[in-house]
Amino acid sequence: MRQSDSPVVEKALDPQWAWAAYDPDEQRPWNLARAGHLYRRAAFGAIWRQLQQALDDGPQRTVDKLLRPQADVGAFNELHDEQETASGGSIDGLRAWWLRRMIQTPHPLLEKMTLFWHSHFAVNGAEVKETRLMRTHVQLLRAHALESFRTLLDGVSRDPAMLIWLGGDANRKARPNDCLVRPLMDAFTVGPDRYTQEDVREAARAFTGWFVLRGGLRYIPREHDAGVKCILGQRGNFASQDVIRILLEQRATAETVVRKLYRGLISESQEPAGELIAPLVESFAKNYDISSVVETMLRSNLFFSPIAYRQRVKSPVEYALGIVRALGGMVSTTQLAQDLAQLGQILYAPPTVKGWSGGRHWINSVTLIRRHNLAFDLLRGDGPYADKLNPLRAAADHGHSEPASVAQFVLELFLQGDLESEESDTLRPTTLAADSSGGLDVAVRRFAHAVITLPEFHLA
Repeated sequence: MRQSDSPVVEKALDPQWAWAAYDPDEQRPWNLARAGHLYRRAAFGAIWRQLQQALDDGPQRTVDKLLRPQADVGAFNELHDEQETASGGSIDGLRAWWLRRMIQTPHPLLEKMTLFWHSHFAVNGAEVKETRLMRTHVQLLRAHALESFRTLLDGVSRDPAMLIWLGGDANRKARPNDCLVRPLMDAFTVGPDRYTQEDVREAARAFTGWFVLRGGLRYIPREHDAGVKCILGQRGNFASQDVIRILLEQRATAETVVRKLYRGLISESQEPAGELIAPLVESFAKNYDISSVVETMLRSNLFFSPIAYRQRVKSPVEYALGIVRALGGMVSTTQLAQDLAQLGQILYAPPTVKGWSGGRHWINSVTLIRRHNLAFDLLRGDGPYADKLNPLRAAADHGHSEPASVAQFVLELFLQGDLESEESDTLRPTTLAADSSGGLDVAVRRFAHAVITLPEFHLA
């Protein structure tokens, strides 16, 4: 299955069927390919043991574990937060620690959704220039990543890092500052063409009185405009919290978020018809429960259909961690953060207020070569990543020692046997033979590199 060449609107689907829970049958069996698909979307890939456990558990129980893991996630996050704080005051350090957390987390869906919101509520640390504020910003995203969008939106609107990044860190009565409210409407909630310039001006008045002083948020009552405002058809003596309420009352806000979640979890190659996502939009607009809509998507017939299968281009983070996670290792995340920057994804530094464009923007002639080079460095057994990832060792841990058996394991681990490229004939298990200079170890590394640079592995 391949990602289509251009976005199309999906019109023919029955919403009731699409969002009903997937129940495997002879035509749509629960198999290794679908288990791998689930772990690519709801995590950063899976080790072999997780894939096998998923086959035993079935789709719904596997989704249960991804949504609500049995491990003590709170203790894990608290420990990592303490370690991040103690590690020093650099953005580079934060990037390394976040990658380490993504690799080690017992709750990968939480980190996946934190990364999702990091692009939606984009803040660039290069402009903020204060590590503490960026650390707090991402912690805010993580705390609500699978909770209430209402609470998340309210928190972001009062986040010093966000206000500094947007230039909204001083909002005086005499000169209302619209640097926050414009992206608040355009990128975060109702979306383009669903508000007027007058709405922006009036909302900016409602936010007057808020300042960031010495890295902290402060409200100065005398600087607040207490006059009547008119925002999106509503009139009143509105303050900042009223703007948030009014934006959340707009159906367009729920639709904006659901469409973005659809792109992240279902497909970025097909724009969903309004009728298809209407049930999710209506449900989400009632309570803005992020976990509920994510759960519906991950359990759905649509998610496990060809419409979703490999219909997203992996981001650089997803591509790299898909290799690291599959082999169950740990690498230098300081080095990895630097390499990911060369691929176009710098954590704590989305390029614009609208985050990363994603999709086909991740791939061009330069970044594709750099992905291949990164894959080579991760697997080669020396250099910046040392011998932390060894596909032959991973195969041996699961009882595979003969070349053909090892090759089959590598194919199933990374691609779940899904091999459709033109290069597939050269990557059959029987083609693997010991390298004359380095033996089976070198041959397996080269074979694994060939596998993870195939088009299939670049698609989620």
